[in-house]
Amino acid sequence: MQPKLFLIMASIKILKKDINFVLADIIEEIYVKELENPEIDLKKSGALIDEAIVIFDALISKIHQKEVADKKAHFKAISSELETQGNALLEKLNAL
Repeated sequence: MQPKLFLIMASIKILKKDINFVLADIIEEIYVKELENPEIDLKKSGALIDEAIVIFDALISKIHQKEVADKKAHFKAISSELETQGNALLEKLNAL
């Protein structure tokens, strides 16, 4: 039983890092686009940064939910949601 708990804890740690790295990279790309394109609307790019922060907070709070029936499925769903929302943010960034 102990090794299974270790794997779950390691997965949580990796998932948290993934969330942090993906969303931080998207925010960095937003800043780079602002620097490369001075005519870009800063209100729109700022809204994208705010959206990335909201997504980060929501995903981290989902990780910390206590009452979860199937932890493996729960964490897979969070990972899938990160991918979906990250891609949506990148599409919005490319549209700026």
